[in-house]
Amino acid sequence: MAESEECCSTQLIDGDGSFNDIGIERFIKEVKLGDCGLSYAVVSIMGPQSSGKSTLLNHLFHTKFREMDAFKGRSQTTKGIWLAKCAGVEPCTLVMDLEGTDGRERGEDDTAFEKQSALFALAVSDIVLINMWCHDIGREQAANKPLLKTVFQVMMRLFSPRKTTLMFVIRDKTRTPLENLEPVLREDIQKIWDAVPKPQAHKETPLSDFFNVKVVALSSYEEKEEQFKEQVANLRQQFFHSIAPGGLAGDRRGVVPASGFSFSAQQIWKVIKENKDLDLPAHKVMVATVRCEEIANEKYAGFTANENWCLLEEAVQSGPVAGFGKQLNSILYTFLTEYDAEATYFEEGVRSAKRKQLEEKLLQLVHPAHQYILGHLRSGTLEKYKEAFEKALNGGEGFSMAASNCTESYIALFDEGYADAVVELANWDSSKVRDKLHRDIDAHVASVRAAKLSELTSSYEAKLNEALSGPVESLLDGATNETWPSIRKLLRRETESAVSGLSNALSGFDMDERTKNKMLTSLEYFARGVVEAKAREEAGRVLIRMKDRFSTLFSHDSDSMPRVWSGKEDIRAITKTARSASLKLLSVMAAIRLDDNVDNIENTLSSALVDTKSNAAVNDRSITTFDPLASSTWEQVPPAKTLITPVQCKSLWRQFRAETEYSVTQAISAQEANKRNNNWLPPPWAIVALIVLGFNEFMTLLRNPLYLGVIFVGFLIMKALWVQLDISGEFRNGALPGLLSLSTKFLPTVMNLLRKLAEEGQIPATNNPLRNPALASKSFQNGSTSSDMSSSASSGVTSAGNWTEYSSPTKEE
Repeated sequence: MAESEECCSTQLIDGDGSFNDIGIERFIKEVKLGDCGLSYAVVSIMGPQSSGKSTLLNHLFHTKFREMDAFKGRSQTTKGIWLAKCAGVEPCTLVMDLEGTDGRERGEDDTAFEKQSALFALAVSDIVLINMWCHDIGREQAANKPLLKTVFQVMMRLFSPRKTTLMFVIRDKTRTPLENLEPVLREDIQKIWDAVPKPQAHKETPLSDFFNVKVVALSSYEEKEEQFKEQVANLRQQFFHSIAPGGLAGDRRGVVPASGFSFSAQQIWKVIKENKDLDLPAHKVMVATVRCEEIANEKYAGFTANENWCLLEEAVQSGPVAGFGKQLNSILYTFLTEYDAEATYFEEGVRSAKRKQLEEKLLQLVHPAHQYILGHLRSGTLEKYKEAFEKALNGGEGFSMAASNCTESYIALFDEGYADAVVELANWDSSKVRDKLHRDIDAHVASVRAAKLSELTSSYEAKLNEALSGPVESLLDGATNETWPSIRKLLRRETESAVSGLSNALSGFDMDERTKNKMLTSLEYFARGVVEAKAREEAGRVLIRMKDRFSTLFSHDSDSMPRVWSGKEDIRAITKTARSASLKLLSVMAAIRLDDNVDNIENTLSSALVDTKSNAAVNDRSITTFDPLASSTWEQVPPAKTLITPVQCKSLWRQFRAETEYSVTQAISAQEANKRNNNWLPPPWAIVALIVLGFNEFMTLLRNPLYLGVIFVGFLIMKALWVQLDISGEFRNGALPGLLSLSTKFLPTVMNLLRKLAEEGQIPATNNPLRNPALASKSFQNGSTSSDMSSSASSGVTSAGNWTEYSSPTKEE
């Protein structure tokens, strides 16, 4: 009776319902079950015929139950109930392979054995595997559900709770995630439990008292064999130590010792066989279920291979397809109509359920294509919206009006496109895609809005920066009492102009007053910041500005002409004026005065740095008197508005004085040198003394003209030496340097004069300008040098008769 001695298996109950007591006893001895005590577990499997139950058990527990040969057709493989020992699993685990439900071999009305075997499995086993197809989840007439209803009802009446684990094994899992399938399955089981009539003792008994529900999913064995085996191997690990706390059978109650398993199983089967009211639905329902399932699968396979559908599916992946809904609806109705024609003679409830299932599978298949269409429609509409919106803005239309009009137009365009892609069988809602389009449009509008507002703000900020930077720099460079009032006036005028312009520009954006006022206030702050930044920048160059101002005022007169230090200028007064102007610049740059507050910075700086009397008093009382500049803040000026602190002003002034001292010293030196150069004449009293004391000598010269001629010739010679030696220029740098320079030049100059006199003596009288007054006059008019004049005069001295000729050009000179 055993299928194979090596695999330790036996037929526990044959196809006629007879309990094999001899076989079970021999089996128990072979596997030494009696030695296990309570350390054993019983696993059984139930499910539709040809659903792969034996295949699952063989892979899961390494048993050798006979499997269906798919090439010979779908037929009954396992008859009755077979029992085997699991290989390699601890503790000792027995597995029962039950005959499939809804099999055609037993006929339409002979369903008692199916109910009896299912009830036996639930009563005997610690773990019951319920093998079911994935597409049966959620169906009212799916295989095993009517059976479970009856089994639950009878089990509560015949047996006390013993906490059996129901493990629903979902076969041929689709792309639907397990976390979506499991809640539906658990809900169905709970509904079955709630709906079955219960005896009084179990009116309020929850499902959890009888059963512990588990759900697992496996891929198709035929299509994904490797993945199926990997998943089964993972599931096998859960059966190790299954009776331990927390294991699959850890909550079992009333376990029978292993030595009494045979007797207990035999008694349970006897009780079940004697009950005649285990009524399941008629066999025609089962037949309708199987046949309608086959027809639905054929139509689904035909749809997936349909050429029109394949072309349509391929087309929608690359772009929108006109008339998508019409084409798809035509293909769907064609295959559903064929299903109706072939399934028309089967039980109506099953036929309708299978048709609905077919619709769901087909809709699930075409849903991605429909989503592609909606995606293309959404993205295309969005791109068209962007172009139209930009065109409207460039055309001068107000921002808010353009956004509103374009949004309304292109949402309507999307609705038209969606109407062309509607699948009539589906109740798919386009609101999510439509809302996504709305969000994309709103995001684009917000982005453009932010860019436009930023562009507007930047534009007005640039205008303010241009309108304020240069004038403020110029005003600060001028540094007068009207500098900061002028800056305030300029700031107020330019700010009001910019704020007014921005306010008008923002009117088209339809923004609330609070946001608008915030932007306008920000622009005002920016303008103020430009002025403050420029003031801080200029404050960093204040020393350079002070030196430039001092240089300008000290080195130029009131007509902006460079000063010539002739000796008449009051250098002290000029220096004081220039320094006061520089101090004025420092006081103006010391703080930001954009408000109408009054400060005492200028007076403090003047009294501390310029006022000599105050400085002398401070020096006399330097130990006891407080220095007004020994502070890091100004009175009545906040630190944030301070550009140059008092201490920094004092340091800057000290550096300024040191760097301008050289200019004053140079001016004084130049003035003194000029005075020395202009004092070559003797004092007036000496001139008067010379006239009085030399009167007799003067008269002697008048009585004897020859003396005058000699003196005149000597004068000419001395004049020629004066010009040639440039005596005034040599003594400009001092007496000693002048003497040293003249000592080296004197002898060469005298020799040069003598040589020219000798040359003049050899020139004929006609060519001698001293003998020809016309030539002499022309020579002087053409720029004859002083040395040439002296040479000619010297030559004339040697000619006694030519005084008249020489005296005339001398007067002209």
